Amino acid sequence: MSLSVFDLMKIGIGPSSSHTVGPMRAALAFVEQLKADARLSQVARVKGELFGSLGATGKGHASDIAVILGLLGEAPDTIDPPKVHPMLAKIESNERLPLMGEHEIEFIQHRDVILNLEESLPYHPNGMTMSAFDADGGLIMEMSYYSVGGGFIVDEMAAKADALPVDDQPQIPFPFTSGVELLAHCDSTGKSISAIMMENEKTWRTEEEIKSQLLHMWEVMKECVHNGCHTEGVLPGGLNVKRRAADLYQKLSSLGSVKVITPQLSAMDWVNLYAMAVNEENAAGGRIVTAPTNGAAGIMPAVMHYYDNFYPNADDDGIVRFMLAAAAVGILCKLNASISGAEVGCQGEVGSACAMAAAGLAEVIGGTPRQVENAAEIGMEHNLGLTCDPIAGLVQVPCIERNAMGSIKAINAAHMGMRGDGEHLVSLDDVIKTMRETGADMQEKYKETSRGGLAVNVTNC
Repeated sequence: MSLSVFDLMKIGIGPSSSHTVGPMRAALAFVEQLKADARLSQVARVKGELFGSLGATGKGHASDIAVILGLLGEAPDTIDPPKVHPMLAKIESNERLPLMGEHEIEFIQHRDVILNLEESLPYHPNGMTMSAFDADGGLIMEMSYYSVGGGFIVDEMAAKADALPVDDQPQIPFPFTSGVELLAHCDSTGKSISAIMMENEKTWRTEEEIKSQLLHMWEVMKECVHNGCHTEGVLPGGLNVKRRAADLYQKLSSLGSVKVITPQLSAMDWVNLYAMAVNEENAAGGRIVTAPTNGAAGIMPAVMHYYDNFYPNADDDGIVRFMLAAAAVGILCKLNASISGAEVGCQGEVGSACAMAAAGLAEVIGGTPRQVENAAEIGMEHNLGLTCDPIAGLVQVPCIERNAMGSIKAINAAHMGMRGDGEHLVSLDDVIKTMRETGADMQEKYKETSRGGLAVNVTNC
């Protein structure tokens, strides 16, 4: 199984990779298949039914809206977020929807997008079924999809085979499915973890393309932080959560420049700001980078900003190496456990992101491969058992602050790893295995259903 850094990190929109980006990609794949089969013009009605966690928290995660956008032919990485609401308003007003932007059908949202709160599909908590009918009500095509975390989708056949959505299986020069194998490649070649990843990435792209695309993601991350720091107001969804990043940015800026540290102003204040800015943008449906998910999208950018602003030798090469090393850890989490909150709780999202960011930072501040692996292990170990219990199904409370806390943990984990010699009792493989087993033992109500924890113990007014 070969995964790329660009499988783990994608440009998308909020508020959720598994519950927004995934359903949008699934609905888009469905209409693209209809078009490829020359059956799009036969369609008179389309129905999307969302099950399990998608059904339970679909409103809060805008899953229903995501299905509509996918049917329109929109993709998460290219859609213009400010245009979403006007498009939806037009569809609601006219009760007409142009499939792929070209074949118009009758569409009534409450009838044609169903959030099934009681049933689940068999292979994953995030399941959905898309159906197309002709004018006589006859079934033209029906497909089930699973959104398996981080924007990944698989169809039913792939889900049965427990397969990840990769188009082919090229032979990469340094294959690894465990931390032990990854470190063995480093030992035998003398290469760093980021260098091993770069060689693997060159299976699909040139080194120039890899660097260019990673730096483009970095620009999207920086733009997301900037937008979050300059947007006031209340987040959508009904909880009336006030956006705090803009006010915090003004307060911190008044105390000095980003590089100034005083008794009243620490680097941690800025890191908290960066993470909150990203996750407020995510909660508002803005453009973000899944790293590896939307719910945990603030951790990588926050720690990368920490590196960029507080390390004097930081440069674009360091940013590239940061992302490559982080992706190596994310790949291990994806292959050997999960990055889906609906499958293993928030330990799979914030825990994985924390481990990734810790590894990335340790890599660029001079860590050996074993110190980098140790940093990742520390980051994951101290998120074990973390539940996913968003209030009202919204990626706001506790998610926004949780990203800030995960960012601080990642920085601390990197520095702890750097203070050691790389030898440690618990390996990254051990802690990822434990994360998977803990997720399996976790009650379903704590896995992105909004039926347990803070979601039921905090009055939702």
